[in-house]
Amino acid sequence: MNKLIATLVASLLASAAFAQTPAATTTPAAKADNKMMQAQAQEQKAAAKADEKVEKATADATADKAVAQAKAAKTKAKAHKKVAKANAEAKADKAAAHADAMPATAK
Repeated sequence: MNKLIATLVASLLASAAFAQTPAATTTPAAKADNKMMQAQAQEQKAAAKADEKVEKATADATADKAVAQAKAAKTKAKAHKKVAKANAEAKADKAAAHADAMPATAK
């Protein structure tokens, strides 16, 4: 009977020791996967920041382009006004010169 109890106790202890799950040991492959996932997350974060910078630069460029177009339109309008004024003055001078020349030939 003693031998039977001793055998049962020994088998119980052996099976209990065998059935335990091993401690959570990280394998090099698991570490590599973790590092890869972290690297991918950092890459995505960097890409998102870069995209945000591009969008901001595009928005700034669009605003700058609109300002430049407005300035160009204003400058063109000024130049057109100056040309129109110069043309009007030239026509008036031409008309005055023609008027002065007409009475001289009529005399």
